[in-house]
Amino acid sequence: MILTVTLNAALDVTYQVPDADWDGVNRVSSVHRRAGGKGVNVARVLAALGREVVVAGLAGGPTGEAIRADLDAAGLPSALTPISGDSRTTLAIHSGTTALFNEPGPLVTGDELDRFLAGFERLAKDAEAVVISGSLPRGVPSDLYATLAATTGVPTIVDADGEPLRHAPRGRPSIVKPNKDELARAFPDGGAEAVLAEGAGAVVVSMGEEGLHAITPEGTFRARMPYRVEGNPTGAGDALVAGLALGLVEDLPWPDLLRRAAALGAAAVAAPVAGDFDRGVFDAVLPDIVIA
Repeated sequence: MILTVTLNAALDVTYQVPDADWDGVNRVSSVHRRAGGKGVNVARVLAALGREVVVAGLAGGPTGEAIRADLDAAGLPSALTPISGDSRTTLAIHSGTTALFNEPGPLVTGDELDRFLAGFERLAKDAEAVVISGSLPRGVPSDLYATLAATTGVPTIVDADGEPLRHAPRGRPSIVKPNKDELARAFPDGGAEAVLAEGAGAVVVSMGEEGLHAITPEGTFRARMPYRVEGNPTGAGDALVAGLALGLVEDLPWPDLLRRAAALGAAAVAAPVAGDFDRGVFDAVLPDIVIA
């Protein structure tokens, strides 16, 4: 089982708007509503690849109930700790480009966090790998991801931004996976080398259509995409992380691990909503990704 952690779970709403008028009235051509947050998206991709998953995190209020209901409908096992605050909603508007509107999330109490931590410890004992990703809700200490990573005892990936990313390497996760902008914000002086120096086993930097850059125990690699995949980039990094987690569990050589992860990221761009990927694009792009 691969355990994914989404402390700031969300109800993701995606609007498809053919030609958005940012100063006027828009008619939405299609709407998608589903449970989200980065760890949930990772779990969806892993489940589609045939892996057993459990979604852990926090959820509360009417939005939290909608999140639980959607996970149940999707057949994704979850262990979401109840909280009193209402979980957040995120909005993605896709109109050629994609604009994201992310609510901050609920305020979490100390007792609620303690209950989550007790549950996480039990779940992590049965996991083959742990993925910890996304933002933190209010009231949660910014170094929590480092704390979680330090206690898992199994291969662990952290995908975060800001202060949670800045602290994450101290928990000695197997992989820290920022995108290039997140890395520059959190480690403006040392970059990926600073992440390694502070304790991470490897750093994988997603670079959009430019592929990815990885510094690993087996060496430094670049995965280069053969062509640009058009679509909605929301969730592409999560699909990439799913590929990294699967590769760790299967103990793949790093070049093979990175090639599949990059292909999953590209295939997610071709899917309409985060958490999905286009199998046709995945099969087509996988053999043409260059690892150097």
